[in-house]
Amino acid sequence: MNRYIPIAYHESYKLDLPKGHRFPMEKYKLLPNELINQGISKETDFFSPYPPELNCVTQVHDKEYVLKLKSLKLTKPEIRKIGFPLSKELIDREFLIAGGTVMGADKALTYKISMNIAGGTHHSFSDRGEGFCLLNDQAIAAKYLLKNHAINKILIVDLDVHQGNGTASIFKSIEQVFTFSMHGDKNFPFKKEKSDLDIGLKDNTTDIEYLTILKKTLPLLIKKVRPNFIFYLSGVDVIKTDKLGRLSLTLEGCKDRDKFVFSLCKKENIPVQCSMGGGYSEDISVIVDAHLNTYKMAKEVYF
Repeated sequence: MNRYIPIAYHESYKLDLPKGHRFPMEKYKLLPNELINQGISKETDFFSPYPPELNCVTQVHDKEYVLKLKSLKLTKPEIRKIGFPLSKELIDREFLIAGGTVMGADKALTYKISMNIAGGTHHSFSDRGEGFCLLNDQAIAAKYLLKNHAINKILIVDLDVHQGNGTASIFKSIEQVFTFSMHGDKNFPFKKEKSDLDIGLKDNTTDIEYLTILKKTLPLLIKKVRPNFIFYLSGVDVIKTDKLGRLSLTLEGCKDRDKFVFSLCKKENIPVQCSMGGGYSEDISVIVDAHLNTYKMAKEVYF
């Protein structure tokens, strides 16, 4: 029985942003502390990631774009689209997050599950970033697995409230990766890309509606796709209090969602790497509690 869930975390995940910026960077400091304080995880569960090799990143992202990031030469329109002020610290952070997911994918092959305190940067395209996303961490890790391990079919389960448009675009012609995004239909991005399977939810979708759709869809999808690895994007911006969400899940409903996904992965004996994705509730404690539930459910299912 698994007694270890590897968790990627680096101090650089928390970045100083201008006062009033709507992205809740504070959660990256609070979440690992609370995991330990509440006895959900131990300090030995955490590993410090390092950046992936450049050729690993350029399996997904255009080399010209990657070099522009590293040399801080993005244009003003490109910076506006990303939504973060450009800095060396930001770029270093993005590479470390991608490294955490790549290293976590490796660890999931051994331990069946791994987590990244950050990640889920699914709005990043091969040649550009947008929506707080610069490098697509799970796309980079998926390409890494296909190239370096005996993995020939990957399923990306994206349950963030926003469609994984960058991920859909990156893998639109790659049969070895199946992209599934279940998201708010009228939410950002307002111009959607085409995933292999998209389920657009109406505003104010509740726990019962959401979980009914997910529990009907995901088991059949796994049976059809037959993946030997799953990437799970567990955004908590689906809850009712989220400023950018527009759905109406409760904390308990979001928790049930995570338990269902992990239980299915374990039942089917499919390794899973989980990145945190979005969460933008006004009260930071609500965001942290929602993310903590993801770890609680992972521990409950795998321990």
